[in-house]
Amino acid sequence: MIRTPGWTTACATALRSRRAVALALVLPSCWLALVVAWELAWSPAGADGMGPRIATCVAFLIAVVWLAAGVRSTAERELRRIRHIAEVAQRVLLRPLPARLDGIALAAGQLSVSRGASIGGDLYEAMSTPYGVRVVMGDVRGHGLGAIGAVAAVLGSFREAAYDEPQLAGVLRRLDRALARHLRERCRAEHPASGGAEPERPLGEDFVTVLLLEIRPSGEVYALNCGHPWPYRLGRGAEPLTPGDPLPPLGPFPLPADLPPLRCTRLLPGEALCLYTDGAEDARDDAGRFFALREALTVASRPSPVSPADVVERVRRALLAHTRGRLSDDVALLVLRNDRVRVPAQSAAGEAAGAHR
Repeated sequence: MIRTPGWTTACATALRSRRAVALALVLPSCWLALVVAWELAWSPAGADGMGPRIATCVAFLIAVVWLAAGVRSTAERELRRIRHIAEVAQRVLLRPLPARLDGIALAAGQLSVSRGASIGGDLYEAMSTPYGVRVVMGDVRGHGLGAIGAVAAVLGSFREAAYDEPQLAGVLRRLDRALARHLRERCRAEHPASGGAEPERPLGEDFVTVLLLEIRPSGEVYALNCGHPWPYRLGRGAEPLTPGDPLPPLGPFPLPADLPPLRCTRLLPGEALCLYTDGAEDARDDAGRFFALREALTVASRPSPVSPADVVERVRRALLAHTRGRLSDDVALLVLRNDRVRVPAQSAAGEAAGAHR
């Protein structure tokens, strides 16, 4: 068996943790046992004076306080270790995006309903590919830690398909197949009495909304939308994009045979797009009023040029202030700004040909 440095480090950490537990728990436990034995063998109950009784009380008090402090210290160390492991796993699953990608400046942020978790049922990723910058934004039905399995399946598939598939429709079909496999595995795990039978569309109530974007070198933005909110265009305010009706979410229904991408817009230098999940628009305050996402984006994008990181942070603060930190659903934001100095012109014939890729 080959032991890697990471494995050795983990073993050393575990050994140090066990030694700390021994010092924190075993020693005070021995002291408490010694005090009890002394009390039973040489009980000062019949002795005259308060000195022996006070000494016994002090000995018991020291042992109990020492033991309680050791238990608390050990629990806190274990909690910190578990949180560190969870944060590493979360960063691997929903990894931080680069500040710039093939001439596109971008920033993203996510708020999870689950306390202590930095990811939940929302997902996003952006990748530079031979076909342009490809972006995915999705929302798994439900929220919190229970949706992470579907998030992992969709993101893992996108990170491979975005490079491999020349057409955006091929990427979407790969995501659909990966989600179907994940749901079948969940169905078998949750219903072992089924004898391994695989339903055609397992767990029909589970679904994922997905928005796929492809930003080409010309600045043209094409999309495939499965039940997800359309993005906002940021520049002179926040303008909602509605290039067409979205397809049904992935999961309950099969994809149609023909999947032509829709042309959303042409992103000029300095202009930006904001992708989001519906938890942002569905957030309510104590009076039941919905969060005004469009107005918040308009205020956040007033400085020129639009700063993706500033937009994400300002909207996040406005959202938390509106809800007083009590979210009812996960929220994700992704802002992309075209930083290319010059966008090449494209003829009408070229646009028409590109739309059928």
